[in-house]
Amino acid sequence: MGKIVIAPSLLSADFAKLEEEIRSVERAGADWLHLDVMDGQFVPNLTFGPLIVAAIDRLTRLPLDVHLMIRDPLQLAERFVQAGADWLTVHGEAVGDGEAALRQIKTLGAKAGISLNPGTPLAAIARALPAADLVLVMSVNPGFGGQRFIREMLAKVRALRAMADAKNPALDIEVDG
Repeated sequence: MGKIVIAPSLLSADFAKLEEEIRSVERAGADWLHLDVMDGQFVPNLTFGPLIVAAIDRLTRLPLDVHLMIRDPLQLAERFVQAGADWLTVHGEAVGDGEAALRQIKTLGAKAGISLNPGTPLAAIARALPAADLVLVMSVNPGFGGQRFIREMLAKVRALRAMADAKNPALDIEVDG
C-alpha cells in the first residue's frame, strides 16, 4: 500500500473562523487541504471561487487540492491555478476528452486529477488514466455534505488500483465522501 495522505475538506469549516480552522487541521497533521468548488450547475450547491482559494493559499503552506465540481472546469482552470491550486481535479463527466483536459491542467503548472461520480464506470476514464496524476473516486453523490458513504465504491477503488498498476503505477487515488 502507498502512502496515505490526509486532505481535510474546508467545506466542513466554519468560514467565519477560516484561519483558525486551517491552523487546527495543520496542527492535527493534515497533508493537504481539499477545496470543493461547486458552481450551482454541475451540482446544485454553490461554494466559492478563485478569490477564496487565493485567500486560503495566503493562510497556509499546505498544498491545495482543488476539486472543481463545475460545468465547464477548463474555462476557469487557469484562474484556480493562479489562485494557488497545487492539484486541480475536474470531473470526467464535465469534460469531453479527459486526457486533453488533464494535459491542459498540467500546462498551467498544477498536478492534474480526474474525478468520477459513483454511477460513472471506470471505463469512462480509462483512456485518460496515463495522463492523470490523481483519480478522485466520489463515494457520495457530489454536491452535498453529510451523505452516507457508498460502500460499493471500495470495489471501484480496488479495480482502479489494478487498472492504474497496469497503465500508471504512480497514480494517486483519492476518495471523497
